Amino acid sequence: MNKETDVATDKEKEQKRASLSPLRTLFPYILRYPKLIIGAGVFLLLAAATTLTLPLAVRRVIDFGFSSQDPEFINSYFTFLMGIAIVLGIASAMRYYFVILLGERVISDLRSDVFTHIARLSPSFYDVNRSGEIISRLTADTTQIKSAVGATASMALRNSILCLGAIVMMFWTSWTLSLFVVIGIPIVVIPLIAFGRAVRKRSRNAQDTLADTMGFASEAINATRTLQAFNSEDRAIGRFSSAIEDTFDAAKAAITTRAALTVFSISLVFCGVVGILWSGAHSVLEGDMSAGTLGQFLLYSVLAAGSLGGLSEVWGELSQASGAAERLSELLNERSEIEDPVNPVALPENVKGEIEFKSVSFAYPTRPNAKILDDLSFSVKTGETVAIVGPSGAGKSTLFSLVLRFYDPSSGQILIDGVDVKEALLHDIRSRAAIVPQDVTIFAASVAENIAFGSNEASDEDIKQAGKSALVEKFALDMDDGYDSEIGERGVTLSGGQRQRVAIARGMLKNAPILLLDEATSALDAQSEKLVQQALDRIMENRTTLIIAHRLSTILKADRILVMDKGKIIEEGTHKSLSEANGMYANLAKLQFQT
Repeated sequence: MNKETDVATDKEKEQKRASLSPLRTLFPYILRYPKLIIGAGVFLLLAAATTLTLPLAVRRVIDFGFSSQDPEFINSYFTFLMGIAIVLGIASAMRYYFVILLGERVISDLRSDVFTHIARLSPSFYDVNRSGEIISRLTADTTQIKSAVGATASMALRNSILCLGAIVMMFWTSWTLSLFVVIGIPIVVIPLIAFGRAVRKRSRNAQDTLADTMGFASEAINATRTLQAFNSEDRAIGRFSSAIEDTFDAAKAAITTRAALTVFSISLVFCGVVGILWSGAHSVLEGDMSAGTLGQFLLYSVLAAGSLGGLSEVWGELSQASGAAERLSELLNERSEIEDPVNPVALPENVKGEIEFKSVSFAYPTRPNAKILDDLSFSVKTGETVAIVGPSGAGKSTLFSLVLRFYDPSSGQILIDGVDVKEALLHDIRSRAAIVPQDVTIFAASVAENIAFGSNEASDEDIKQAGKSALVEKFALDMDDGYDSEIGERGVTLSGGQRQRVAIARGMLKNAPILLLDEATSALDAQSEKLVQQALDRIMENRTTLIIAHRLSTILKADRILVMDKGKIIEEGTHKSLSEANGMYANLAKLQFQT
């Protein structure tokens, strides 16, 4: 992207932030619930209407009640005012109920949609975005929007209706005094808009700074043991404290601007009310207006002024919500680089599990000039076990990412059962492969739930059988609740070897025709490795298996071994043939098997 494009993009973003237009993205969510909208609207109008009737009653009491000195007249009007107060209370309560419920419902849908969307984004998105910042958008930003959709939007509508209604009634009461109001409106509104832009800009900056801070906090919390092991707690605390101060400064700037907006608008509005009252008082003295009429006009002007002043406050809150909505829209508008084809090709019903790489080259999107695979070609037949060895950075794990279509190759084709993976549905591709990664993901759930992850229809017996085969049973049954025992976030209560066994059991339970083993026994001790290897040997039967291994002892029985270096296959054969070839594999074998 060139400089001109960058400048144009920045200008477009700045124009968005200068308005409340990002809030329009919330309309489809709001319109899903017409009953709540109608309920909120009815009681909003009722509350506004009852409020606007109060000055009329006050005028009648002043002009007729006191002049006639009739207690019954005064009593009847005050009884009427009490009735209005009760109606106003009920209407306000119901308005609050409907708008808050609408806000909660909308934000629940929005959070669900955002999570659903980001859960389906390709890994390349997470290569350049921190999870902590994404979580901040999903929590802090949605909370900000919830307030806007609920109470803030309701107050904005209420104040707008009251302001408009009060101005109309002011003209009906005294058009001469109302002209002063009309003249003064631009004096208030123009600065209001200018201040609003500043509030939006600084609110967005505060939200971005908070997201960055939470991103670091998430990383630090997930790496607590590493921090403590390297005595880096003070460094992390210092960095977080500094980030918190930056967040505070950004929030303070937004608050200061909003406070200045409030001071300016409310002061100017009520100074105008005082000026109008002064003019009206002289009209009463000259006999051009009754005291009740002046009181009525004064109450309407106070209502109009209060509503306009209230609008200045909710305008600031809506501006903050607009910044939050913009950030969430950026997430929802993020397009995955890996998507289902428009016209997908169905994988054969007769599952074989064949894999073929045809002249595949690949570089990660974050490092487009660093080629990981270079014109790579090989095939794996049905039921064949192929091991892949080589130095770190040779491109071994990348093969698995491409088979599962986490990324697309820069050139070439990857075929599963004769179908290019780019032409098949992602679900179909991934349903045919089970992976046991070296970096195991364990969820904050029970042992059984972790084993059954990805196998929704598995029975308790199936789960226990997989656990038994992968030697999970050996430690699971020693826990208080057996397979139902909670194992903490990221499996923190398990050893590395125990987490690895859970991952192996998960791969066994999926029972897919293609098995991908990425250093599947690397975290096991020698005895456990031998037993688990026997279990793996059983599930590898009649399955197409790709094994990435550094321990050559785990691949002695492989049908073929591919030796990779710098993204290319430099040797191919069996353990025996490669050991006799005096190449890279032979050197690795000598290092590992020499006594």
